[in-house]
Amino acid sequence: MLLLTCPWCGPRDETEYHYGGQAHVAYPANPAELSDEEWAEYLFFRDNPKGPFAERWVHSTGCRRWFNVVRDTVTYEVLAVYGPHDPRPELAAGDPR
Repeated sequence: MLLLTCPWCGPRDETEYHYGGQAHVAYPANPAELSDEEWAEYLFFRDNPKGPFAERWVHSTGCRRWFNVVRDTVTYEVLAVYGPHDPRPELAAGDPR
């Protein structure tokens, strides 16, 4: 079982959270000007790295607030937890981003 640390509530079991997809995906500046292909890319295409990956999570049974997690997709190790408007933190050497 994955243990996530909510920035506001502290460590909790993963069953209290819901996954929200890739973090730091910017909403298009002019959505009305996007082609169907560009919309499809924005909506459905996401990175799928082997290693550290920034994700969004919501503490759905707790404070109901969103936050970001950098998690290693190979080991499931949580490398960083930070607020939804904060930049992705720098990680130790070996971070392939």
